[in-house]
Amino acid sequence: MRTRGRQPDVPVPDNPWSEIVPGLWMGGHEVRGRSGQREPVVVHDEFDLVQSLLRLPGHGPDPGVEHQVWPIPDGPLDSTQLAGVMRLAQAAGDALDAGRRVLVRCYSGYNRSGLVVAHALVRRGRSADEAIRLIRARRSPWALHNELFADYLRAGLATVRVLEELAE
Repeated sequence: MRTRGRQPDVPVPDNPWSEIVPGLWMGGHEVRGRSGQREPVVVHDEFDLVQSLLRLPGHGPDPGVEHQVWPIPDGPLDSTQLAGVMRLAQAAGDALDAGRRVLVRCYSGYNRSGLVVAHALVRRGRSADEAIRLIRARRSPWALHNELFADYLRAGLATVRVLEELAE
């Protein structure tokens, strides 16, 4: 399994966030700046709902912007963490249905945010493979490079969650 912590060759994103489908954005907490160096990404009020899969102080969003935080690792998830991912995906879909702009973010905007966004797309009728392809085309070929997360999506998060509960 490849994850941010173990893969120094994973590039820093060129964009702070990318629109995957109208109103649903995926991003991270750092970006490659004009100088080529890593720079922090700070969200202000560009979005109506920000979902963060890790919290870094000083990265926003502004007061008054709805902010849902559910820290998860970029690795194997237990049933509670999977349930949280499923709730975030549902909340993102509900916000889209209400015409709100949604940002789902993790550290680089590749894996954890990709898991939530892909599950939201699956809930809206796409296959897991269609969702993964779309995310990679719109965000980065590095999106969902954590093959465990891609496997979770292909198996179905509800199924994976039940299996995790049985194993606990």
